[in-house]
Amino acid sequence: MEKVTLQIEGMTCANCAMGVTRTVEKNGGENVNVNFSTGEALFTLQKPEILEGIVKSINSIGYKVVTQTEDEKGKTGLSPLEKKFYFCLFFTVPLFSHMFLPFHFLHQPLVQLALCLPVFITGCLYFGKSAWGSIKTGIPNMDVLIIIGATSAFAYSLIGTILHFGTEEVHNYLFYETAATIITLVMLGNLLEHKSVNQTTSSLKELIKLQPAKALKIESHGDHEHIKEIDFKMVRKGDILQVNTGDKIPVDGIIIKGDASIDESMITGESNPVEKQLNSSVTGGTILVSGNIRIKAERVGNETTMSQIIELVKNAQLSKPVIQRLGDKVSAIFVPAVLAISIITFLLAYFVFAVSGQKAMLQSIAVLVISCPCAMGLATPTALMVGIGRAAKNGVLIKGGNTLENFASVKQIVFDKTGTLSTGEFKIKQIHLLNGADEKTVKTMLCKMESSSSHPIAKSIVRELTEFQKENLSLQLKEQKGIGITATDSNGNNYQLGSYKVASHLTTDSSHNLYLIKNDSLLAAVDIRDELKSDSTAVIALLKKNGIRPILLSGDTKVKCMEIAAMTGITEVYSEQTPEQKLSIIKKLSLAEPTAMVGDGINDSAALVQATVGISIGNASQAAIQSAQLILLNTKELSQLIFAKNISNHTLLTIKQNLFWAFFYNIVAIPIAAFGFLNPMLGALAMAFSDVIVIGNSIRLKYKKI
Repeated sequence: MEKVTLQIEGMTCANCAMGVTRTVEKNGGENVNVNFSTGEALFTLQKPEILEGIVKSINSIGYKVVTQTEDEKGKTGLSPLEKKFYFCLFFTVPLFSHMFLPFHFLHQPLVQLALCLPVFITGCLYFGKSAWGSIKTGIPNMDVLIIIGATSAFAYSLIGTILHFGTEEVHNYLFYETAATIITLVMLGNLLEHKSVNQTTSSLKELIKLQPAKALKIESHGDHEHIKEIDFKMVRKGDILQVNTGDKIPVDGIIIKGDASIDESMITGESNPVEKQLNSSVTGGTILVSGNIRIKAERVGNETTMSQIIELVKNAQLSKPVIQRLGDKVSAIFVPAVLAISIITFLLAYFVFAVSGQKAMLQSIAVLVISCPCAMGLATPTALMVGIGRAAKNGVLIKGGNTLENFASVKQIVFDKTGTLSTGEFKIKQIHLLNGADEKTVKTMLCKMESSSSHPIAKSIVRELTEFQKENLSLQLKEQKGIGITATDSNGNNYQLGSYKVASHLTTDSSHNLYLIKNDSLLAAVDIRDELKSDSTAVIALLKKNGIRPILLSGDTKVKCMEIAAMTGITEVYSEQTPEQKLSIIKKLSLAEPTAMVGDGINDSAALVQATVGISIGNASQAAIQSAQLILLNTKELSQLIFAKNISNHTLLTIKQNLFWAFFYNIVAIPIAAFGFLNPMLGALAMAFSDVIVIGNSIRLKYKKI
């Protein structure tokens, strides 16, 4: 299956998106997702060769598929819509001004016709093609209402001009300014809408800008090296790159020379620079604050972390939460319903209430132009774009609109222990010296022996006791998986370091993590503790304060789980659980109340899928990241969880506010227009700004304190 993204111009409402969706599906596209606010269509194809036919079909119904080059050209200077708007405004202003300025020549029918005609033709070309295309797809859009309203006013005026030309009565039939003003104001609304929507997608654009443009590639020619500047898209796996102070790191890679301080805030949300040394991994798009390094490219192009984040955010912004279905259902029947109300308005006004034909027609036109399906269509996607974009900028990746909606409803959060509440790094809690052992000797042996192991506890011990690495001690080391490490020094002394298994014949005390033995005599017992993340206790306290129940669910021993629970304030603990038992517990909890699960291991994958919302950490196993719907990129702190919950709550609230306004506006505005209390021109103005109010409320989410 090939994944395709098309940029489409001309979509103005949810019905446009539905029409494009139906066209793509009819021509062989699958998993179609069209967002009219961003102008993007995503779908998959089994046969890539049918793409050309899909593009032609979309163009044939009144929209235009543009290439990236065309899209970039359109961003320089005035856009096509801006040119059309200013052209129409030039003719509309004098035509409209005849109503309150004493220029008698503007009252002449032929002058008004001459001023209105360019606007009407432009409007027909702009709105008419889209309207006709939507009718062909069977889902009439907002442009149908606009073109019928403007055409009715223009046709009524033209017929009146022809039949009563040269008489005073002709002025009773002139509504050219109505037709021109409707077209110009609706274009203004579309223009404001496009500009506003661009602000809702600015977070994604800012992420895209974080991608570096250039890379310094090191090329070797015999004994000489040459540094060549290339486009970062040209970097290939295995290339050696030079990165200097202030540069953006071009791609994901590993440091092969030098050390540096790197600002990773754009990826993790962590404000403090991170120190990196030889063999440390680096991420493309992050900034080298100080130092100079050489890196070996490991992930390039679309494989880089930044590229995957951008793709994830794009896809998430296109997904629809359940709450949007109501808006989509109403939008699907909205235009036919408004047309019916408009016709009924005219018939009742003219035949039942004996209103004049002119006034009845104006009431009917007012109904057409004041109604606004756009507001309903924009309510959800604009809020989602801002919410998901803001989350991404703060190191929280949300995989879809449903995730935001579901996470907002969560009442309990289940935590795995290691790597979530704790750092996954270990500290020496206490060393018990036995049989007259010397502390320095014990620490030296611990450091030297554990340096040969890749176990997380071994790495943590070496990191903590690194000063003892320089001690001059020669050892022959051998690691026995699952048991421990053996060593022999230059004097023939034999050492063993491992779990209780290696010391069970020397002691009955099995409460320690590690035992060090010299020549079959117990030298020391070591207690290890899992280091708690600095803000874990504060995060748990805040969750409890907000009425969310924290639960600890781990495969670790009861003693260790109860220790972590006591430190964080968690009262509900499930310890020594297998992956199957974890899954069963999450099932049970999720049935009772919406439940989130935070985990980072392969053994958490099934539970993450089963939870209402699965949450993973940035350095988790790939299985956990793939299974989760929400990813916290900052691996050192847990506070992003609170931010993710808050942004979900605020985004859902914004969507509800937008939908309320959209429904309220139409429910109130259409009857006002139908009863003749609103001029069509004022109706067009109200319609033009109704969707801007919805977008403005969504943009507010970008700046409000969360």
